[in-house]
This record gives sequence, C-alpha cells and structure tokens, in this order.
Amino acid sequence: QVQLVESGGGLVQAGGSLRLSCAASGRTFSSHAMGWFRRAPGKEREFVAAISWTGGTTYYADSVKGRFTISRDNAKNTVYLQLNSLKPEDTAVYYCAAVQAGVGIILQRSSSYDYWGQGTQVTVSS
Repeated sequence: QVQLVESGGGLVQAGGSLRLSCAASGRTFSSHAMGWFRRAPGKEREFVAAISWTGGTTYYADSVKGRFTISRDNAKNTVYLQLNSLKPEDTAVYYCAAVQAGVGIILQRSSSYDYWGQGTQVTVSS
C-alpha cells in the first residue's frame, strides 16, 4: 500500500513558477513509477508527466514539454513537479499517482496507476 500526499499548489501569476511535491509513504516507493495528472474545471483528467522508478526515464505531455520538469528523490520518498512559465490554461487540480514498476505499463494512462493522492490546486492568473 502506498499513500500519496501532494503539496505546493497555490495562486501564481502567468509566467510564474511553482514546485509541487508528492510525499509517499511505505518502503516500496523506489519500486514504483510515478505520474502527475491534472483536472481543469469542466475537463477530463489529463496526463502531465511521469517518471520511471529509477528516475532515468521521463515523459511529458506536449502541452507542458519544456516548461515542466518531473524528478524524484527515492531517499526522501518524494516526487516533484517543477512548473515554470505558467499559463492560465495550466490552472487545475494536480494529482500524483503511483504504480508498481513492471513491463509494458503505459505511464501516460491514468488507468495504469494503482494509487492516487488527493490533489493540490494550482491557479494561474492572467
């Protein structure tokens, strides 16, 4: 069992930055791939970024590539999402998710993940 708690959301002006954190409980964090998803008002949840259990491979949605960076610190059981050059359309609740590492898992799919956090609100004003 993995429990996830996000933090770091808030209100920021367009062009600003935030760093989201997702702290995981449990001793098996390092064997889990991690993802960030977001849900904007009135929209479906969408993939943002993901990172392999080693941290060696990362994936990004086209809409955030070059602006957001995902990273992890397995010693701290934490995954991060650095959000730069924020736009009003980045406004959403951001969720982190975890899945036991395995072959053939598509990290861009929300259905691949077993554990989810409660989310943290990011609001970008224009």
